[in-house]
Amino acid sequence: MKFLDILKFSIKNLSQRGLRSWLTILGIVIGVAAVVSILSIGAGMQQTISSQLAGLGSDVGYVIPGFERAMRANQRIVSPRITSATIKLTDKDFNTIKYTPGIKIASGIIAGRTEVQYYGEKISLQLYGVEPLAFQEISVVDVEEGRHLAMGDENVAVIGNRVASEIFKKPITINSQISINNKTFRVVGILERFGGMVGGIMYDNAIFVTTNAARNVLNVSSNEFSIILFKVSDLDNLDEISKDIEKRLMLSRHVTNETKDFTIITAKSIQETISSILNTVNLFLAGIAAISLLVGAIGIANTMYMSVIERTRQIGTLKALGATNSDVMKMFLFESSIIGFVGGLIGVFLGFIASGIISEMGVNVIGISRGQNITIITPELVLFALIFSTLIGAISGLLPARKAAQLQPIEALRYE
Repeated sequence: MKFLDILKFSIKNLSQRGLRSWLTILGIVIGVAAVVSILSIGAGMQQTISSQLAGLGSDVGYVIPGFERAMRANQRIVSPRITSATIKLTDKDFNTIKYTPGIKIASGIIAGRTEVQYYGEKISLQLYGVEPLAFQEISVVDVEEGRHLAMGDENVAVIGNRVASEIFKKPITINSQISINNKTFRVVGILERFGGMVGGIMYDNAIFVTTNAARNVLNVSSNEFSIILFKVSDLDNLDEISKDIEKRLMLSRHVTNETKDFTIITAKSIQETISSILNTVNLFLAGIAAISLLVGAIGIANTMYMSVIERTRQIGTLKALGATNSDVMKMFLFESSIIGFVGGLIGVFLGFIASGIISEMGVNVIGISRGQNITIITPELVLFALIFSTLIGAISGLLPARKAAQLQPIEALRYE
């Protein structure tokens, strides 16, 4: 039999078993739609995280007080953490980082939560004290209105986009007066909407003042910092420079690997860690979703076995007319493959719809910016889903096809 004849024959047999064929296809549809949706979420999260980490700058890192380490105690795994409540970064640490070879610029930041009042409304917000020029060099979040902080500024502030437009009932505009811990500040700049947290800073919900102003408001010692940001001259040497900073800080702070009380983080290290976690989670969830594909495969095998039994006489007739074992096997394999392919095609379509719904939920419920994709369906994912579902169909129909091919023509014709 010719290839085209076998294909037409397979399609005709499937159409004659309409309801049973569609119920079999449904099992594949559900599995493929679930897998596509889950993998699209994973791809979207990867892209979102990468774009947000790009805000920190791939050549930027930051040092925070505190270090978490796992240790075994009494046969239990515990994770003690030396926190910033007991450990501080100082001017000495800042100078150690600033004068490390390969450092382009460093910036010490004061951070703390404080009460902000505007038109009688009081809200607790995060305040950051920054060195104006150094912070502008490191941060990539630009101002939407007004200007950045400048050297010599006193009692002026730059605010995040949500602080200006959403957090208070009355929008804050340029030159508005706000009270920070009962001290009056004039707003000179409003930042662009960023939509994420980078370097420990949630830009949209923050208020930025000079370092001296923050120390006065938060009552912080003149030689202490909450975070120290640094920017390297050569991105290729970021890892080496970070290790050099770590060695120098350990030496200046008189700590060892066992007693280390600070953490150095870069965008690259964050992305690698989060990507590893996401890949593990996605693999686990995709495995769960793939169970429905297994159920669908069992459904295909069952349908094909039933088809062999019902069409025994037909198989005998075909063999009597000259059809070979290979022709009969191809016919049944084509039928099971078509079931898998059609199921995969519909599953991908439903996966697109499910991904769109999830994205919309991310915007409306979770509050993710419309510029960020919580789900992404790539051409590679679509191709993988179609090939995989077709293979599932072919493999599921392999044993029934072999059984059909091995039927003897005389016995098949006698079958009632």
